[in-house]
Parts: sequence; C-alpha cells; structure tokens
Amino acid sequence: MMDLEYLPYDVLLEILHRLPVKSLIRFRCVSKSWNSLITSPAFINSNLTRTRSHSDSNKLIVRYLDVALRVERYKLIHEDNDNNVSSSEEIQDLKLPLRSSRLSYFQLVGSANGLFCLYEGNRCILWNPCIRKFITLPNPSVTAEFFCYLAFGFDSRTNDYKVVRIAYKSDTRYEGAKPPLVEVYSVNEGSWRVTSGGDSYPPKITMSIRPQQAASLNGAVYFVANDWGNAQSFIVLSFDLGDEVFRLICLPYGKFGSDDRIFTSEFKGLLSLICYESWHYIYSIWVMKEYGIVDSWTKQFTIDLNMQYWKVLRFWKNDHVLVQKMQSGGLMLFSYDPESQQVKNLGFCKSTGCSYADNYVENLVLLDKPNEVVPKEESEQEEEVQSVGCHICLRWCSEIVFSAKSAFRQKITTIRRRTEGCSRVMWQ
Repeated sequence: MMDLEYLPYDVLLEILHRLPVKSLIRFRCVSKSWNSLITSPAFINSNLTRTRSHSDSNKLIVRYLDVALRVERYKLIHEDNDNNVSSSEEIQDLKLPLRSSRLSYFQLVGSANGLFCLYEGNRCILWNPCIRKFITLPNPSVTAEFFCYLAFGFDSRTNDYKVVRIAYKSDTRYEGAKPPLVEVYSVNEGSWRVTSGGDSYPPKITMSIRPQQAASLNGAVYFVANDWGNAQSFIVLSFDLGDEVFRLICLPYGKFGSDDRIFTSEFKGLLSLICYESWHYIYSIWVMKEYGIVDSWTKQFTIDLNMQYWKVLRFWKNDHVLVQKMQSGGLMLFSYDPESQQVKNLGFCKSTGCSYADNYVENLVLLDKPNEVVPKEESEQEEEVQSVGCHICLRWCSEIVFSAKSAFRQKITTIRRRTEGCSRVMWQ
C-alpha cells in the first residue's frame, strides 16, 4: 500500500482528472487537502476542460414530461452502437430533487456543459444532475411590465455561467418604445447585476411570447426574433455575455415563410437554424459558415421522415440529428443520419409532452457552492450514498493509484531523479 500523503502533486492532479465525477465526489472525504483541491474553482474548471475534450458522446440526457403525474423526468441513455434499440439496462433515471410549485413542470431555459437552468415565475434554478446539486438564484431586481425573456449560456473567456433576463417595459414593435432592461446573473459572482445592455437593443425587434431556448455558443446567446421595421421578417438577435451588447444577424433573404417555425442551434461549433417548413412538413437545416457574413448562410440538408407528429430537437455526434416522434402512449426518440438517411431508435418515454435531449456532460460545476435544502426523501438518499462512499473510498483510492502504475511509471521516474531522497514515493 502506498502512502497517499506523499504522492507528488502533479501526479495526484493527473490521476484525479482521469477519474469519473462520481469517484471525485466520494474522494473528497479522504482528507481535508483532497476536499479543498477537488472543490477549488481551478480544479472544477480544468476538469470541465478535460471532460469537454474527451466527452463520452454515447451518453444522452433526455427531459420529458410525465403528464399523468404532472412532473418532469430526466433519463440518461447509454447508446449501444451495435444495437438498433437502447436496452433497459442502458437507460438510467435521473431524479430532479424539487418540483414546480405553480405549474406541473419548470420552463427549461437552457443547458450548458451539463448544467441546467430551470424557471417558474420569478424563481430561477441551476441544477447539475451529475452531482445531484442545485442552487436557487436570488430574486431579480427588475420587474417586467410587459413580459420577460430568459437565456442561459457559458462564457469561456471567464469560465462563467450566466443567466440573462430581458425585462420588457412596453411593446417594442413601435417607434419610440422603451428599450428593455437587462440584468445578468453570474455564477462566479453569485448575484444579479443590471447592465447597460438595453441601450444597444435595436428598435422594432420583438421575440415571441412563447418561450424558446436560445442557442449558446462562442460566448453569446442567440434568439430568433421578428424585425417589424422590415415587413415582420425573421432575424437573429444575439447578446454577448462578455461586452453585454445586443447585435443583429440577418437571415438569407426570401428563404423563410411567415408561417415557418425557426429555432437557433449549434452545428459543429457554428451558428445554425432549425426551420420547420409548415407548408411542406419538412425540416431544413441552415448553417452560417462564416460568422456575421450573411452570404455564408448555407442550407446544410433537409429532413423529410414522411411521418406525422415528429420534431427535430438538436444535433448530436457524427452530424446526426435527434428527432422525437409522438405516438400512442408517449414519444419515441430517434437518431437520424442525414447522409445515409438511416433512423436509429434510442428509446421510448411515456410522455405526451415535448422533450429535450442533448449530450450528457459530467462536470463538477456548483460543487463549491453551499448545499440547499432538499425534500426529506432526497436528503436521506444523499446521506446514505455519502456514508457508503466514505467507508470505501480509501480502498478505491489505493486501487486507482495502483492501476495507474504503468501510465505514470515514466513520470514517477523523472520526478524521482529530480527529487532524490524522496524514498517514500513508491508503487507496490
């Protein structure tokens, strides 16, 4: 058995970064120094960077609405590349530790790197299903006289998650209307802050009162809006999470009808549009190849599945598209390959409500935040897991360190040469 106390810091850091989040949560009880390291903002950020670059793209998190019980549910699907259907062993339930007090479910504002933003009334919640932790944001200071719009995104420049709240004071379709007030919640700062973003809000631009998720990429959030100064044409409105300024991005002229339903998304790191062409019952996918260049908008492909009650959700691995189909008793989730036009069944949910699906990203975000009170049954379940984990984590630590022998042998040899005399660092 090796003495963990004298494991070189850089080797310890490398080992911890290679472990799954569930193990890291348990290993906090090894010692105060390990707990301090794992919960430090620097470790959380570097762990996320590694996770994103080595993401297990076969894991999918799905949100759906159980209308019968008036609750929302989450599932983690492990896709098997060798089978056409995900088996029950590959589907894991994820429990949301709170329920909506007003509606049967929360409005999903958005998600970023596995962190979810949920909303009801003036109550806004950030939830990390990977570590089963959530925080309730303080009440915003700005009141919306007309209506408000929310977006959630990640600013990689500051490694910060932000909630954007746009509070409209009047109908912005008309000339001389009051610009909205904009406030931003920063996870790093832990508070709301009223910004000057409303000063840059363009005139005669409105967004639908029906909530839709804003795409988040490259440090900004993107909405589909209406330009009432140009015959009510569609336009993309962006809000930069860094300089907190609104900007407009024009769409290709004459390519979208007034009855089309358009949503912003991300395709291979590029701004994209998912457009439901209501007259043809098909979806078209548009991608902006060069950011800000209107002429670079390109119709990437068209999806026609020749079936009723289906909807494109978003893009997945290998340029595949996630599609849901409503049918008797619930909805079916599919993966569609635009190149081969093959459809793969990913599972069935007993739901009549619209779902959400995205890559499952393990992360430690919110681990350094204070714990909030959860329902009794959830609290008891958490205590049981922590108790079991603390009893066995020391044995697991030794096993993991031992299994890393071959991977770090060369690195240990180098360290020994530099620090001769440190005889207590050894592998069994």
